Amino acid sequence: PITLGHEAVGVITAVGSDISPSRIGQRVINYYYVGCANCRWCNRGDEQLCPNLKAEHGFISDGGLAGYIRTPSRNAVVIPDSLEFVDAAPIGCGVTTAVHAAKLGRVDSTQDECALVYGCNGVGFGLVQLLKNVYGIKNVGVVARSEAKRKMAIELGADFAIDGTDASSVAAAVREKTGGGEGVDVLFECVGTRDTLDSCVGWVGALGRRGRLVLVGYHQGEDHEFRCHPIPMIVYEQTVVGSVGAT
Repeated sequence: PITLGHEAVGVITAVGSDISPSRIGQRVINYYYVGCANCRWCNRGDEQLCPNLKAEHGFISDGGLAGYIRTPSRNAVVIPDSLEFVDAAPIGCGVTTAVHAAKLGRVDSTQDECALVYGCNGVGFGLVQLLKNVYGIKNVGVVARSEAKRKMAIELGADFAIDGTDASSVAAAVREKTGGGEGVDVLFECVGTRDTLDSCVGWVGALGRRGRLVLVGYHQGEDHEFRCHPIPMIVYEQTVVGSVGAT
């Protein structure tokens, strides 16, 4: 058994003998991947892909819901005093996962692209803000079952919001919102159920020609495996990439 909590913030109360005592008392957020520091992935700065993790707080080792956690000094990132812990904690995964996914999605504001965020959760809301405020994507849409979440996504900058209650109707609704029914250029799938995944791909799926499908959300079990026929993806020259955590 382990203690959960991968989005952890706190105050440094003790340090090892090779760490400056000046770090004691610092307010920090924890980067929860602790790589082996020897493999090619760690050497590239991609510790989230390390095959020999020493720790992954909240997943394979005790997380932030414990009274204390032990983490390398480099993983304890100082946060400003103006940032409350309750606001800082989601940065540990929700925000940084969105940052990493956006990079893998190769979003490009110079190509007049349309982006879709399927699922308004912590990562989804982060993606909306990144796509609009950092990448400058002119047309950003969201899909969510909750009316309140669709409303919040619009307030955060989304240009259109689609009701995802009936997943079978989502692709047609997305194509109606895109120029000439083309579908979107990049789609961030943050749900990961069979129904939501099915609506993304295929001849008339939400993903358009040369579209990039970034898989972020997931559900366990064979019922939610991602399955699609290769012919539409080949003809449309589409790309599928998984995105986990952050660097």
